[in-house]
Amino acid sequence: MSQEVSYVYFVPGLAADESIFEFIKLPKDRFVTQTIPWKIPFEKESIASYAKRMCAEIKHENCILIGVSFGGVMIQEMSKYLNVSKLVIISSVKNRDELPARMKIARKTKAYKLVPTGLFSKVENWEKFAFGEFARKRAALYQKYLSVNDKKYLDWAIEQMVCWDQEVAPKGLIHIHGDKDVVFPIANIKDCITVDNGTHAMIIYRARWFNKYLPEIIEDNLQ
Repeated sequence: MSQEVSYVYFVPGLAADESIFEFIKLPKDRFVTQTIPWKIPFEKESIASYAKRMCAEIKHENCILIGVSFGGVMIQEMSKYLNVSKLVIISSVKNRDELPARMKIARKTKAYKLVPTGLFSKVENWEKFAFGEFARKRAALYQKYLSVNDKKYLDWAIEQMVCWDQEVAPKGLIHIHGDKDVVFPIANIKDCITVDNGTHAMIIYRARWFNKYLPEIIEDNLQ
């Protein structure tokens, strides 16, 4: 008797496209995977409304949602309108208490509105603005993976991330987090699977870890 296939939907991080999952290889005999791309938000759209529009991409009941960073926030919002078998967030947060102090301050002062997001869409080749070999390599990676650079989207997404107000995480949520994450420091994170030397971008740099452990994490106690 053949094993039933699980349908997995990935949501990337803020400004990232599906390429951040290029090294993630789940066994094809057990998983069918798809990435949900970011949409351009409507004027003053709420995160709830946006999440409902993202849900329109889901074609299977009792699917598995996996989100990275802001994508982790988005799948939690999406789960309010779907029947899902499992939620997995990576390099993300489960509630507003896990947000770093700088984001909480930005929320109170509205400093996030001062981020010059328009520059992201105007710079065609980030390497030209980087100095030194390391900086050039990092700029090249940013250009490759952070390709969703529409100013309207960036302004909206940054505000939603900073001002996210969830108090209680969805039941059964699985949180995978790196102990070297500087965006969401692990000191603020509770109840997670810790990846040693994992950074905020570990979905790319620690792909071997995910390819080894993610199938088991997904299938363990699958509803």
